[in-house]
Order: sequence, then C-alpha cells, then structure tokens
Amino acid sequence: MARTVRRSTSKLPTLDHVLEFMRVMWAVDHQLQSVSKRMESSLGLTVPQRMSLLLIGRHPQITAGELSRILHLHPGTVSGIVRRLERSGLITREVDAVDVRRACLALTERGRDANRRRSGTFEDAVRKTLATASESDIAAARRLLGNLASQLHAIVEDAAG
Repeated sequence: MARTVRRSTSKLPTLDHVLEFMRVMWAVDHQLQSVSKRMESSLGLTVPQRMSLLLIGRHPQITAGELSRILHLHPGTVSGIVRRLERSGLITREVDAVDVRRACLALTERGRDANRRRSGTFEDAVRKTLATASESDIAAARRLLGNLASQLHAIVEDAAG
C-alpha cells in the first residue's frame, strides 16, 4: 500500500544555476510555440514565417540562402517557409540579374501591409522587453545566448562527425 506524503506546494524548489537557466529557456520556448500557434490563427503566419517576412522587408532582394543563414535554419526549412509566403501572396521571387540560378525575395503590397501589424506578434513582446532593459543587459544577454547557441551547435557537429 502506498504511503501518503504531504508536501508544501506553495513555492518552487530551489534550483542550481544550470537548471534555473534551463527552466527559464523552456518557458521562453514554450511561450514562443504558443504565440506562434496564436499568430498562425490570427495573422496566418507562424513565428518563423513572420521573422522571414520581417527580414525580407528589411533586406529587399535577399536570397533564400541568406535568409537561411540569418535564421539559422536548414535551407529546406526556409524553402518551405518561402513557398508558403509566396503562395499567400506576401512575397515574390525574382530571378537575380547576375546569377539566374538565384532568386531574390521581395515583399508584395500585401506583405508590406502584414509587416505593419505589430500587436500580438512575437517581435512586439521582444520590443517591449528590450525597452525595459539596459544596453549592458541586452549586450550580456546577446553574448550569453550566442555562447549557448555555439555550445549547442558544437554538440550537433560532434554527433554528426
């Protein structure tokens, strides 16, 4: 027969720095996924699609390969994103005048209209968060997350090779 144990649930257990950092990252990842689903139903765009649309708007004539490198996404993933954005009438592909094998991406009028919408988007939350942070906190967070991304990338590379 199982023994009944009564424990307090009023506060979270104390975690070390590693577990606490991972817990907060998990919360951010979970909320990003939730916002992405909400944005898809309200705007017709997921977070990766929205980020791609914003980058294409900021860098007209960007190529899918450049977009892939900026977003740290596999080229096949970006191809799917670009295809959906094009099918939705938000972007166009234009053949590069210098290299006909490359296509440059540009926003349509509908894409520019979509980019003007800010409310309820992931970048609105980021903008509001950054507005409350000091430049040194932002720089430290960028360094810390960049270092973590490098460490995670190294694990993937080691496993692949």
